Amino acid sequence: LMTGQESRFLISLLISLIAGLVIGIEREIRKKEAGIRTHIFVIAGSMLFTFLSSLVDLSSPSRIASNIVIGIGFLGAGIILIENNKVRNLTTAANVWFAAAIGMLIGFQFYLIAIMATIFAILIPLIPGIRH
Repeated sequence: LMTGQESRFLISLLISLIAGLVIGIEREIRKKEAGIRTHIFVIAGSMLFTFLSSLVDLSSPSRIASNIVIGIGFLGAGIILIENNKVRNLTTAANVWFAAAIGMLIGFQFYLIAIMATIFAILIPLIPGIRH
């Protein structure tokens, strides 16, 4: 039998999987470097750290989770490329950073907000850019 924490974890893990899957599919359709697996791992990993911090650090559950922002920044920096004096993958890096925030929402059980943010992450790349 599952405890309350284990059932909460399973629900969070499933929501993380679905959110990462739908965002990743949108990114792969657009042929971006960070796709399904990356987004599932980023969202689920962020959820895991946040979930864990809410269990072990009752006085300040955001302390551990706040370091996710820094860690994802390093991952994003590795995604960004400069080719022929042009910056590439900046939106992909921002998308991965945003995915980590979705994972944190799920880890803190803000499921509806996470779903709204996931929809946002799918819609924003559809906005056409304006180039000079």
